[in-house]
Amino acid sequence: MPLSPYLHFSRSQWSKLRANTPLTLTEADLVRLRGTNEEISLREVEAIYLPLSRLLHLYVAAKQQLHEAKNIFLGEANAKAKVPYVIGIAGSVAVGKSTTARLLQALLAQWPHPLTGALSKVDLVTTDGFLYPNAVLNERGLMARKGFPESYDRRALLNFIAKVKAGEKQVKAPIYSHLVYDVVPHEGVVIRQPDIVLIEGLNVLQTGVGSDNPVFVSDYFDFSIYVDAEEAHIKQWYVNRFLTLRRTAFSDPASYFHRYASLSDDEAVAKADSIWEEINGLNLRENILPTRSRAHLILHKGADHAVESVKLRKL
Repeated sequence: MPLSPYLHFSRSQWSKLRANTPLTLTEADLVRLRGTNEEISLREVEAIYLPLSRLLHLYVAAKQQLHEAKNIFLGEANAKAKVPYVIGIAGSVAVGKSTTARLLQALLAQWPHPLTGALSKVDLVTTDGFLYPNAVLNERGLMARKGFPESYDRRALLNFIAKVKAGEKQVKAPIYSHLVYDVVPHEGVVIRQPDIVLIEGLNVLQTGVGSDNPVFVSDYFDFSIYVDAEEAHIKQWYVNRFLTLRRTAFSDPASYFHRYASLSDDEAVAKADSIWEEINGLNLRENILPTRSRAHLILHKGADHAVESVKLRKL
């Protein structure tokens, strides 16, 4: 076997690491948390996400001990600065990273914080809100590159994450509407010194090769997760999701994609195929997949969306 920076776990090996972690989610919770066309089960939560939440809880506690050790060294033993533990979650469109993020938010919120003993406060921010508004993308000829690294206001995203990691009392993040396919002006979500922050997005593990900026979003992560699958599977999930949205969200006259609601099945499949090949698949191959090896943990899914194996970076 070639040398690897990762420890490799089969599904069954990983599931045993749950130990005695209790299942706190119900079927009703899963209905609320799962994404379109993702039939995630409580069994999947038990096998994959409970062990992961246990690991992250242990890592959060260890990080807190490091902060305390540093404070002792600096002669600031009584300092209790509120510095959130930041977790990045990356992966392709339609791979299920948003569902992974929501599941982890729900599970981690049931763990006690090692410093206070109270249930952890866990916030989730998606980087979609840091996309340039459509007006800017149109002006720059980037609408067909939406989701690619250059379509994000990386300076604003870096400024946001730096303030969060510095422990500022209130930091505001912009929000994005998938209905209108645009950033919502003058609105946002306020982050108020949570214990844990999940940052979910396509390109959060990017290093900005060719950029003159030496600082990257991932520099602020304490832990990072890449949700992985074969491209053929992801493409099929994208097409299936497109067909579902055509019957649901796209039927809303306010939807940016309302023009697709009247497509026949064959036309809808052809349109989804072309969007994948021209935009999402290209972005995956050029920008997202190359960052996989930078993650601390990789969840690899099979054709049924179930995680088949896990890789955990060695310390």
